[in-house]
Amino acid sequence: MKQLKKNYTQNGEKRSRIPAHVDQSRLPVDHETRQPIAPRSQPGYYPDFQTLSQQAFWDEATRKVVQARVEQVPPIRFFTQQEATLMQAVCDRLLPQDDRDVAHKIPVVNYIDERLYSRRIDGYRFEDMPPDHEAHRLGLQAIEAIARHLYNASFVDLEPLQQDTVLKTIHDAKPPAAHEIWQKMSVQRFWLLIMQDAIDAYYAHPYAWDEVGFGGPAYPRGYMRLEGGRPEPWEVEEQRYEWDGPANSLSDTYEPLGGPGGHKQQPSGQEGTH
Repeated sequence: MKQLKKNYTQNGEKRSRIPAHVDQSRLPVDHETRQPIAPRSQPGYYPDFQTLSQQAFWDEATRKVVQARVEQVPPIRFFTQQEATLMQAVCDRLLPQDDRDVAHKIPVVNYIDERLYSRRIDGYRFEDMPPDHEAHRLGLQAIEAIARHLYNASFVDLEPLQQDTVLKTIHDAKPPAAHEIWQKMSVQRFWLLIMQDAIDAYYAHPYAWDEVGFGGPAYPRGYMRLEGGRPEPWEVEEQRYEWDGPANSLSDTYEPLGGPGGHKQQPSGQEGTH
């Protein structure tokens, strides 16, 4: 029985070997065995479901759009090489993908870059914020300044827990450096902007749909089971398993925006109220 526990996860899935090049300290941990969970092609609670397997039921225009998100990743055109490297390190902490194997990591930075390069917005911005492309550049400069203030090193060279600490000063609206930048834009709205961009890019991708069991575009087939949480005939049942965040991270804790005693009601982000 002890050997079985080592070889299998709680939901019965055979445990994969962790590749030698993977930093195990960055991996989520099995709640029961306390062993790191190996990167997967499809993390989440729906291991046997792939949204792209349903593309025959989509119309041609929808199919092309969704396929392009996997097959035609936009190049980096807005960020400089240095900015792109820093932005990747930031997104790796805002929305870690250490539980994904290399082939199935979602190119979050590329899609944020595409939005900023094309100047795509919702048609307005808050008066205490510069245009989105300027806000991102200023924000990266501020993140780097905070990292050097706290640890005398570049953000990309810090350990994960140190990187989390840098970012949490922004989340808590208490940045200890780059005060001239925060005079140009709201620290809280910047946090919401960068988080919203990372989340939008991640959950617009079919691999993320697989992770949460999303069945894909409703048109033209539609959905028939809209109540009771029951899966559609082409979906699979949820297979939950317990896991904890890595020890060297600030994961698994919740604090409101602004830190302890902060906003009970979250202010609207740069992308609006709905």
